[in-house]
Amino acid sequence: MILVAGPYRSGTGDDPAELAANVRAMNETALVLFRAGHLPVTGEALALPLLEAAGSGGPGDPLFDELFHPVAERLLDRCDAVLRIGGPSPGADRMVERAHARGKGVYTDLADVPAAGGTR
Repeated sequence: MILVAGPYRSGTGDDPAELAANVRAMNETALVLFRAGHLPVTGEALALPLLEAAGSGGPGDPLFDELFHPVAERLLDRCDAVLRIGGPSPGADRMVERAHARGKGVYTDLADVPAAGGTR
């Protein structure tokens, strides 16, 4: 299981179209990983529906701060590796640091991800 970590809010000014484009980029990368035999996940896939259910008003509100990164951190703890994509992102960088600290695989290019079954 590989967490795809990339920018969500960084550089978007919280513009909904740009946020959606960032999610799309992570999902497209996840699809490539899936087709290669991995189980890809994104924190956004879990956090965004929870934020909606909790009644979040949008990025940066107290509910967002309570849920968004903590969901990704808990998810990463159950993953074998992280694939860092995209441009600047303190949150994605935090996932990379957490993965390193826990001895998980860290990749910065799809081409570096080992064949399915050998990820660690």
